[in-house]
Amino acid sequence: MAGSNEQGRRASVTRQTNETRITLTLDLDGAGTSDVDTGIGFFDHMLNHVAHHGLFDLTVNAEGDLHVDAHHTIEDVALVLGTALDQALAERAGIARMGHAYVTMDEALARVVVDLSGRPYAVFQADFATAMMGGMPTQLVRHVFESLSVTGRMNLHAHVLYGYDDHHKAEALFKALGRALRHATEPDPRRTGTPSTKGTLTA
Repeated sequence: MAGSNEQGRRASVTRQTNETRITLTLDLDGAGTSDVDTGIGFFDHMLNHVAHHGLFDLTVNAEGDLHVDAHHTIEDVALVLGTALDQALAERAGIARMGHAYVTMDEALARVVVDLSGRPYAVFQADFATAMMGGMPTQLVRHVFESLSVTGRMNLHAHVLYGYDDHHKAEALFKALGRALRHATEPDPRRTGTPSTKGTLTA
């Protein structure tokens, strides 16, 4: 996986394997615009929500072995997105570091809490009734959050508190992810250094 931290809080990352070819750019100080094409419509829809509600500018172009299934493409895009987030944050100085959001989607309510601590750990609690949402296996929603926590080097706790429509539950989760990340990545005007008593979030 290759990447670069561009001027400002932006990053571009490419990943190429025998299973996927992915190019992704992320601007943490964007306007919420996105251009996402993974070949999996429902996943594109979810990533667009992350960008829109996080006020991130996001472009994703992914080609994967969809003739096998969607797993490799979805997993690798999540890994690349986490890498881009990590690179765009650089030393993570001056940010709020922690963020949370509750989002409702009709009958469903989701909560996402993040800590950009440099330590990857994911907790995911959600029950789904269906095997597929469009072209996306429902079980991979969990895998997206877990993969993002690893390469994004963050604590990421995601819960669906209640709901019965799987689309609504997933959409509430991804919207909450965008909003929680927005709050955690925003500059704290009162913070001049690293938001950690140990002095670093990158080691």
